[in-house]
Amino acid sequence: MASVQDITVGAAVNILSAVVFLVAFAILRLQPINDRVYFPKWYLKGIRGSPTRSGAFVSKFINLDCRTYIKFLNWMPAALRMPELELIDHAGLDSAVYIRIYLLGLKIFVPIAALAFGVLVPVNWTGRTLETIKDITFTNIDKLSISNVPPGSKRFWAHLVMAYVFTFWTCYILYKEYKIIANMRLRFLASENRRPDQFTVLVRNVPPDPDESVSEHVEHFYCVNHPDHYLTHQIVYNANKLAKLVEKKKTLQNWLIYYQNKYERKPDKKPTTKTGFWGLWGQKVDSIDYYTAEIEKLSEEEVAERERVISDPNAIVPAAFVSFKTRWGAAVCAQTQQSSNPTIWLTEWAPEPHDVYWNNLAIPYVVLTIRRLLMAVGLFFLTFFYMIPITFVQTLANIEGIEKVFPFLKPLIERKVVKSFIQGFLPGIALKIFLIVLPMILMTMSKIEGFTSLSTLERRAAGKYHLFLLVLAFLGNIIAGTAFQQLHTFLNQSPSEIPKTIGVSIPMKATFFITYIMVDGWAGIAAEIVRLVPLVMFHIKNTFLVKTDRDREQAMDPGSLNFYTSEPRIQLYFLLGLVYSVVTPILLPFIIVFFAFAFMVFRHQNEIASCCKIINVYDQKYESGAAFWPDVHRRIIIGLITSQLLLLGLMSTKGAEQSTLVLIALPILTIWFHRLCKGRFESVFVKYPLQDAMVKDTLERATEPHLNLKAYLQDAYIHPVFKGSELERPAAIDEEENNPLVATRRSSQRGSKYGSGENSDIGV
Repeated sequence: MASVQDITVGAAVNILSAVVFLVAFAILRLQPINDRVYFPKWYLKGIRGSPTRSGAFVSKFINLDCRTYIKFLNWMPAALRMPELELIDHAGLDSAVYIRIYLLGLKIFVPIAALAFGVLVPVNWTGRTLETIKDITFTNIDKLSISNVPPGSKRFWAHLVMAYVFTFWTCYILYKEYKIIANMRLRFLASENRRPDQFTVLVRNVPPDPDESVSEHVEHFYCVNHPDHYLTHQIVYNANKLAKLVEKKKTLQNWLIYYQNKYERKPDKKPTTKTGFWGLWGQKVDSIDYYTAEIEKLSEEEVAERERVISDPNAIVPAAFVSFKTRWGAAVCAQTQQSSNPTIWLTEWAPEPHDVYWNNLAIPYVVLTIRRLLMAVGLFFLTFFYMIPITFVQTLANIEGIEKVFPFLKPLIERKVVKSFIQGFLPGIALKIFLIVLPMILMTMSKIEGFTSLSTLERRAAGKYHLFLLVLAFLGNIIAGTAFQQLHTFLNQSPSEIPKTIGVSIPMKATFFITYIMVDGWAGIAAEIVRLVPLVMFHIKNTFLVKTDRDREQAMDPGSLNFYTSEPRIQLYFLLGLVYSVVTPILLPFIIVFFAFAFMVFRHQNEIASCCKIINVYDQKYESGAAFWPDVHRRIIIGLITSQLLLLGLMSTKGAEQSTLVLIALPILTIWFHRLCKGRFESVFVKYPLQDAMVKDTLERATEPHLNLKAYLQDAYIHPVFKGSELERPAAIDEEENNPLVATRRSSQRGSKYGSGENSDIGV
């Protein structure tokens, strides 16, 4: 268990690390050679060019102007200056709302911390009960927690009252924020420029037809059932193999460019490579000739596969992107049931073209349920697998407890400095390391589940990651830590005393989470802004692969917010703050520092002196209009209810049984509050109001009466590997507008009965 000295050492190490990262960032961003690393978004938009400097040759790579170093940290105060509306215009609503999550943390926890330190800390400190309990390991920090209050004491009424105050304050702030975000989304959608997804619906599980192809079947169905609004459609091809060939060809072309550049630098020696795995073994051949031949062979395979996909009916997926003449027509289709059989003609809003995850469109719809069941089972077992490293982390966090059971380890950690470093820094960094690979595993599981948009994949992966952090990083650490920390007591006391020991020990885990907050929330945020990996990768590519300006653009990696990793991590801080606000308030200042520092780092700076990640670095792959906010709200509510249930259980072990009746109302009221917000605001994030759609359609017809919407939407949802290719095109609906009958190739009589309930029997 970390003592005050251990926490001080850990704080010093992490603060020093954060300062080093910030200074390194402030200096590195001023160097001309790093300009494309820290301002990639401006280069991709074509509004920033390579810095040109006169004078010495070295000035092209290193900034020799000493005046710029005097104010090298001026980006910090400037980070708060940009108005939110300007931030939305520049970075999008997703980025602006994401930043507000950090601001929400400050709004909730700053007043809570003030109350907790003014009321609960004095109550806890004067309790003086830990000193009277034998065989309990504790520090001075634990004297500030609820564990120091005597069992059955009337002092617990202060904790009960504060629990209600903290809950009501949190709900009040959440309601106000939900209302603000909902209004921001409505304004954003109303002012948003025309996009293909506003007019397009993704149709899944198109039923097979013996007389028509998938394309003809889709066109026939929507001409009959949406005759006034249907415009065009694009069928979906299973082009996954073709996409892999194209990607492999790009990789080989990069290697060819690398060896060509190498040969140009040293023309007296032709580069060679080995044909085996990763070039480690096999026959040694001329690199340029080898990769040229491989690219030619792959090009032939690509052409053959492209022709097969276009001509093979089996390569057509029973799905299509259907576009309408108006947003109103698309909204009606996306938000209504298309057939009396609810398992066919399934519709949803189409993702924007950049948001489509094309690989999963080829998965048969009936397979999705099986895949998601298997992934749910896999998630269950993965949770138990990760308990092993979590348990190992706790062995690092509770050295005193281990020494009691294994005294032979004591000589290894006798020195105070070593002991303080291990307990104040190592547990947090160990937990962070074990959690690094987890988001990638969860994203892969979400892809296997078959979701068709990047935004949905990120939200689903975020949900899984949040579950892991709740069960393992929080509850797992408390359970495993309590077992290790009080192992000697558990082995020697009667079973009836174990719940009391756990009740006293849980608040003491605050010291472990303090070390994690400092590692992940202080030094971790500072390390992210340096962009060490993109910095190294850009210079490697720029040295060996870049030959043209286009190559240099491809070498830049603007990255994105990675919602599925960052948002659940923020939720862990909300959870810790809500749980320990009543139990161990000393943790709150560390959380406030995290929210304030992260808000400053991710906020915008002005364009001249800026280097903020969202404005100048991040180039979001999609724009969802803050569709993720209901998930953010729900997870904070989960954290709030978790804190209430843990407090209720803790009170039951402290001889305050009468508090159970008082506290039981809190989770009930919180659930009612969540249902209130869900009914009041959530529809804004999942449905598009028909009234707003009609307003935008009417305004567009008045301002652009000659808009050719069909040409605008024609190629919007073609698979990227088919861009510029000739694919099957549906006939323009305008040709049939004056014909009361819809042309069809059906020979069966039942085939024309769309309007009277085609395939009305419900089946799988």
